[in-house]
Amino acid sequence: MKLAIASDHAGYALKAHIVAYLAANGHHVIDLGVQTDAVRADYPDTAAAVAHAVLDGFAERGIVVCGSGVGACIAANKFNGIYAAIAHDTYSAAQGVEHDRMNVLCLGGRIVGPALAEQLVEAFVRAQPNPAPRYERRFEKLQAIERGHLNTQ
Repeated sequence: MKLAIASDHAGYALKAHIVAYLAANGHHVIDLGVQTDAVRADYPDTAAAVAHAVLDGFAERGIVVCGSGVGACIAANKFNGIYAAIAHDTYSAAQGVEHDRMNVLCLGGRIVGPALAEQLVEAFVRAQPNPAPRYERRFEKLQAIERGHLNTQ
């Protein structure tokens, strides 16, 4: 799979580990920075870089790492067509793709260790959207929210 990944300074060490792990497992990784934790970087910038890579078709999915994962998740979700979520367990990392079409995984570099990060990324990458009608209906409602047209009547 072709994946875009980026982090702020707080997520750099975990991002570097994930990049190496994904590459070693045959994935095409687009590393959008940062390249050091010595210089502060803002998570909205890294989330935006990943969002644009996914939306523009340069990557199938994305991963953003910041200190907690929260800020990166909030920033990524500001882009229409990006469905980002924090996952600190493998069930959520897979289920987010299967049921909700999550296309950006957000991780907390100060929360998740390297071994768990590998499991989370693996669950995220292996999962495929479930085409069952109930998930399709729910996803269509998410898209309606993006367009400002969700009718709950």
